[in-house]
Amino acid sequence: MSLPAVSALPVGRSLLYLVVAGVAWGTAGAAASLIFRVSDLGPLALSFWRCAGGLVLLAGALALRPRRAPRRPEPRRRLLRFLGTGIGLTVFQSAYFAAVEVTGLAVGTVVTLGAGPVLIAVGARLMLGERLGKGGLAAVTGALTGLAVLVLGGEGGDVVPAGVLLALLSASGYAAITLLTRWLGRDGGGGDALTTSAWAFGIGAVGLLPMAAVEGLVPHTAQTGQVLWLLVYVAAVPTALAYALYFAGAAAVRSATVSVIMLLEPVSAALIAVTVLRERLTAATVVGTLLLLAAVAGLALAEARGAAVTRRREAEAVAV
Repeated sequence: MSLPAVSALPVGRSLLYLVVAGVAWGTAGAAASLIFRVSDLGPLALSFWRCAGGLVLLAGALALRPRRAPRRPEPRRRLLRFLGTGIGLTVFQSAYFAAVEVTGLAVGTVVTLGAGPVLIAVGARLMLGERLGKGGLAAVTGALTGLAVLVLGGEGGDVVPAGVLLALLSASGYAAITLLTRWLGRDGGGGDALTTSAWAFGIGAVGLLPMAAVEGLVPHTAQTGQVLWLLVYVAAVPTALAYALYFAGAAAVRSATVSVIMLLEPVSAALIAVTVLRERLTAATVVGTLLLLAAVAGLALAEARGAAVTRRREAEAVAV
């Protein structure tokens, strides 16, 4: 039996936060594609500006929100949360872009997003004592199958071993963030999501700055206004908003469920590619999207049903 999630947020609201975060992350790829089309800004520079812009926006939100005195975790846990999340975010983003550059978008994406849930499931079993169960295992298997159909069903690229290793490193960074967030949130003392996100973006920006400087921080383009607005969007929606929602929701939901819900990112990206960027709709896109959505819906319903059963049993125990 899986460990019950303990957090100040209800499970239903946490699931909604994660779904919104996953869909918002999927829009970042479309915005990046438009930026690359009209400017010479590279992926590492874009990732840097994403972190830096997210940091500025979250710092403003933290300064404007009403002062409150939440329960503060001990200093060691705060330091572990900030450093662990920031380093994990830096590794996740930079290694993923490097993998795409070495072995191509299709192979880099399927290895990163396919290995992520597997690493999370293994880590949650070893570190948190969580168990998938037959239903959870079937959902994860279905999600990975759908992701493979989505990516491998289209045009593939050559598999370069170095690129695969970079993609696995990226997946490890993503898994580490998810497991750390869940572990620190089990007793409700995981800390404030906005503060954690701001620190993570700051650490990520510092880590990415040297590589981004070599690549070129300032884009050269004839459409400065469009690039500027797209950069603002990337910093605001799929970064500041999405990560804040992700860290808040992931603290209350099982790690395996988080990993599958986050697969909404490639689903939303595929839909945007077809409807906005006018890319060709293939059978693999349709089948893969349906498989992923079915897996996400099934695992989310199981999570909510399990939380309801736990609350009912607790209420009955108190009544007795």
